[in-house]
Amino acid sequence: MIRSLLGFLPWIVYAVIATGDEWRYGAVAGLVIALVVIAADRRSGRRWDQMVIESSAAVFFTVVTVISLVAPESPLMPYGPALVNAWLALTAWGSLAIRRPFTLGIARSMTTREVQETPLFYRVNAVITSAWGVAFVVAAVSLALLLHNAPHATAAVVTIKIVTFVAPALFTVRYPKAVAARYAA
Repeated sequence: MIRSLLGFLPWIVYAVIATGDEWRYGAVAGLVIALVVIAADRRSGRRWDQMVIESSAAVFFTVVTVISLVAPESPLMPYGPALVNAWLALTAWGSLAIRRPFTLGIARSMTTREVQETPLFYRVNAVITSAWGVAFVVAAVSLALLLHNAPHATAAVVTIKIVTFVAPALFTVRYPKAVAARYAA
């Protein structure tokens, strides 16, 4: 579980650094960390399907870094926190649309082949990925509205970020256990 949360490290670092005019540095830091995490993961034998969030981070932060160089005064950048969550929502919902929930590769590394070949395994991961997708959409919309109406409401921004990350993370830990308990009964 800890290992899979490292995939969110580029996003977390960006969230911490990218305040006000610091979004450029946050984007560069996010990109560098994403690339380091991907390189380390590949060296350790992780498959690409286990690194969807990390790969998505590399693409997102490449785009934001390029924007920071080409159009540093872009009107989109004050909405960086909302854009991050919109991108993550696209990643989650896109992975579901192609029937490869982003949590599937990670979950495969924690289970036996017998479990992986069951329809229930896919369904559990589709539900978990959906929970993340919903949280990302809620965060994107909430942050966009908040940043538009009260751009200096830092405490509210931080609260939204924390709640919309912790809630699906807790769900990710608890839901498979609940399903397993139900299945065992």
